[in-house]
Amino acid sequence: MTRKVIIIGTGPAGLTAALYCARADLSPLIFEGNQPGGQLTITTDVENYPGFPDGILGPELMDNFRKQAQRFGSEHLNLNIDKVDFRERPFKVWAGEKEFKTDSIIISTGASAKLLGLESEKKLMGYGVSACATCDAFFFKDKKVYVVGGGDSAMEEAMFLTKFASSVTIIHRRDTLRASKIMQEKALANKKIDVMWNSSVIDMIGDPNDGGLKSIIVENRITKEKKDYVCDGLFLGIGHNPNSELFVDNLELDDKGYIITSAKSTQTSIEGVFAAGDIMDPTYRQAITAAGSGCMAALDVEKFLEN
Repeated sequence: MTRKVIIIGTGPAGLTAALYCARADLSPLIFEGNQPGGQLTITTDVENYPGFPDGILGPELMDNFRKQAQRFGSEHLNLNIDKVDFRERPFKVWAGEKEFKTDSIIISTGASAKLLGLESEKKLMGYGVSACATCDAFFFKDKKVYVVGGGDSAMEEAMFLTKFASSVTIIHRRDTLRASKIMQEKALANKKIDVMWNSSVIDMIGDPNDGGLKSIIVENRITKEKKDYVCDGLFLGIGHNPNSELFVDNLELDDKGYIITSAKSTQTSIEGVFAAGDIMDPTYRQAITAAGSGCMAALDVEKFLEN
């Protein structure tokens, strides 16, 4: 059986694409992978998605997306795609040994925030620890927060946080920043921002069931001295990794691994293969923009299949 469209990955982009494809009677098959619902499933309160004046929990929002798509006939499999062949149509994808064929593909595998790899970080993510200042800064009004990183991402996070937090401390493992000169100048000129040089966060203290993050343990990389700092919020500004490993030999990617799409389109370098959400958007990385590009991809697929 050859499908009309297969969607690889969920989250706001994949599930919106599923909804639009289902309503267009394309009977989409969605592979949800390891993290059904994407990054929002590890987010607690979402307060910047339109239509929810009191906010909504990330997992609940994604569950609503899924139910809405399923109402119109989308089919969802909790499987990982681990091999693809885009050389000719119908395209082929494999989940383990099982092969699936399709006339078109939407890729919405997203991008994952780079993390420090601490056990406490995993436990406290969404409970005082965040990788998105745009999403979560509002929760830290008049609070003392820290940002890990030394590149442009960290500077952007720090500067955005100054609109809300009382103070922002950048923790950087070296004695010079890696950010572009203009970004450094902007950040260092801000009176709310200071920098902790030659330092690394080695642990986070707190309980998700008892107020979340309380403090961080920071080690000086030169003296090896460890200190405990009271901390209301910790933001990871060390960048994102697009989840594009599967497509390296199949599609055109940029130098950071994001899928390249045509201007004003979700079309990739292969006709009939489309990309939506954070996998092709290194700039905005918001649920609402991902959902919008998922809609675009579905409409592009519909038009493609008509020709």
